[in-house]
Amino acid sequence: MFTSTPSQLTAFHSLSLLPPLSPPQPNPLRETTKRTIPTTTISVSVRKLGLSPFRLRVSANSQAAPASAEASKLSSIPSEMKAWVYGEYGGVDVLKFDSKVSVPEVKEDQVLVKVVAAALNPVDFKRRQGKFKATDSPLPTVPGYDVAGVVVKVGSQVKDLKVGDEVYGDINEKALDGPEQFGSLAEYTAVQEKLLAPKPKNLDFVQAAGLPLAIETAYEGLERTGFSAGKSILVLNGAGGVGSLVIQLAKQVFGASKVAATSSTGKLELLKSLGVDLAIDYTKENFEDLPEKFDVVYDAIGQCDKAVKVVKEGGSVVALTGAVTPPGFRFVVTSNGAVLRKLNPYLESGKVKPVIDPKGPFPFTKVVEAFSYIETNRATGKVVVHPIP
Repeated sequence: MFTSTPSQLTAFHSLSLLPPLSPPQPNPLRETTKRTIPTTTISVSVRKLGLSPFRLRVSANSQAAPASAEASKLSSIPSEMKAWVYGEYGGVDVLKFDSKVSVPEVKEDQVLVKVVAAALNPVDFKRRQGKFKATDSPLPTVPGYDVAGVVVKVGSQVKDLKVGDEVYGDINEKALDGPEQFGSLAEYTAVQEKLLAPKPKNLDFVQAAGLPLAIETAYEGLERTGFSAGKSILVLNGAGGVGSLVIQLAKQVFGASKVAATSSTGKLELLKSLGVDLAIDYTKENFEDLPEKFDVVYDAIGQCDKAVKVVKEGGSVVALTGAVTPPGFRFVVTSNGAVLRKLNPYLESGKVKPVIDPKGPFPFTKVVEAFSYIETNRATGKVVVHPIP
């Protein structure tokens, strides 16, 4: 179980009501290993964007992002870092701030990333709740899948990335099968080179951090359905992190003939701005009663039983959450930097835009609040944490 002194912890919620665990064990997040792996370390100037309050729902353009007004010079990589940690499964109250977490070692095929921004996904809180603890990595855990930052160290077998590169990606190749113990809600995280891609030149770190897991999920789901030009699609929860990107990829990358999507009343204009042809207010009408059918229904909210009623014969229903009703299917995304590289031109041209929730970004001190917010299932687009010290 994770331990720390009171001065090293910041807790924003009441103490856990979970039953006590077994006596404290040595904390691997604070232990250093004697194994030495050949790496290349170079002093680097890290560009952190000094952002004003981020209020735009949709934010991207085809111009290069401006250089940072402030830079943090790293003459050396510290042995310890600030991070959010949990040593037991449970609610948001198990999240603890620790300023003495060991900086992760870099394996031969990894790079060490100085984290500038990170984003939350539903998998983050489901993992913390212990929904897949049978296949999780050992506790304690530094949470976080999505990262955007700067490479500060490279392993001996890294081929393309170099110190100083601005990158983004989902650090866990398999979301539910042994995800990394050191996640992105920390000053540093170690990532396999193959899971990262160069940050799109026109996007800042906040925008880039909000993309990886969601855009890879959107893309892989569409590919698995065999989606192609001329087909129609209905996206359930079109204003969410994945749904907002399914809409854009279907239209801009795959060439959909018609895109329909559901949202609440206040988010219908957002749907239209993303390219939706038919915006459906789920508070006023039932999408399952629509007279037309769709080649694909992408269910990002958990209504597969209704989704199957509006799919064409022989069509496909992707169900990201909730019970699956045939012919619906579920998949677990595989993180892949090659997918991000493939989609970078669409991001850099502004054809596909990141959607960041207007309540964010949440500062690093407000990670508990960020988790509480995403767990309401009311977020628009992605919930991002920035700046990270």
